[in-house]
Amino acid sequence: MSRRSCRLLRVSWLLAILWPVLAHAEWFRREEAVMGTRIYVELWADEPAAGEAAIAAVIGSMREVDEMMSTYKPASQLSRVNAQAAAGPVQVDRELFEVIRASLEFSQLTGGAFDVTYASVGHLYDFRARQRPTEAQISKALPGVNWRNVRLDAAARTVRFDRPGMRIDLGGIAKGYAVDRAIRLLQQRGIAHAVVSAGGDSRIIGDRFGRPWIVGIRHPDDPKRVVTRIPLVDTAMSTSGDYERYFDEDGVRYHHILDPKTGRSASRVRSATILAPTAMQTDGLSKTAFVLGAEEALKIVARIPGVDAIFVTPEGKVLYTPG
Repeated sequence: MSRRSCRLLRVSWLLAILWPVLAHAEWFRREEAVMGTRIYVELWADEPAAGEAAIAAVIGSMREVDEMMSTYKPASQLSRVNAQAAAGPVQVDRELFEVIRASLEFSQLTGGAFDVTYASVGHLYDFRARQRPTEAQISKALPGVNWRNVRLDAAARTVRFDRPGMRIDLGGIAKGYAVDRAIRLLQQRGIAHAVVSAGGDSRIIGDRFGRPWIVGIRHPDDPKRVVTRIPLVDTAMSTSGDYERYFDEDGVRYHHILDPKTGRSASRVRSATILAPTAMQTDGLSKTAFVLGAEEALKIVARIPGVDAIFVTPEGKVLYTPG
């Protein structure tokens, strides 16, 4: 038998062994509306049943987080905290407790630029209805914005507010938590190549078989243009922009990222992108630059190992961390 015939025989033998796997392995994708945003899952699985089951587990996990942490669901644990915590300690599940605790750690890290108690004023805005509070309403509600007035008891797993009129909203960190939770589920199922996105918050495991995932950062004024494209492997990324939930009135843009000190929309950047090991980190930190400005936010990011950032200023300048 010739060498060429031997090689062809070996190749045929190898294909015969691998064909049952290659015939079924493929990319699986699904898009759903959960947590008030677009959820996108894409993953590689060896079997269709395993791929569909993994995606269903991710969507189910997202819905569980929404049921627990949504302020739009009156029966959620977070809604119960907002309704009762000013009167006394409210016991919550471990997951909600840990997310609130993490949010307070971000508040300390950013000097209060990230503050989930912004909702004490934030609930007065309705961006879909183009409604904003009056100056008198902001002044009345603003004393409730102070993360230091949230008291946590780790032993009892309770949350308490120091003053009436306080509310918390985890919209700036819960989606990141939900993405990380979903990634853990996929890893437990043996999925090694996937991306999970919840709005502007994404996390990637693995690559696309020798190629990185390419993620674009959109231009603040044009959804069809990108500021830059980034090749990513095994990382998380969040982008926040003043173009997500907003309305313009008399030349002023009112958007959902509020300055905790003023109760008004922060405007020191147009777009902020954070890269970090977890989506909880990227989600929490991506709001900071809007309040502090790009230069001050870059100083904070530089102190955290494994974290990088890209900011677009109101003048259109793009600033990067060295990484």
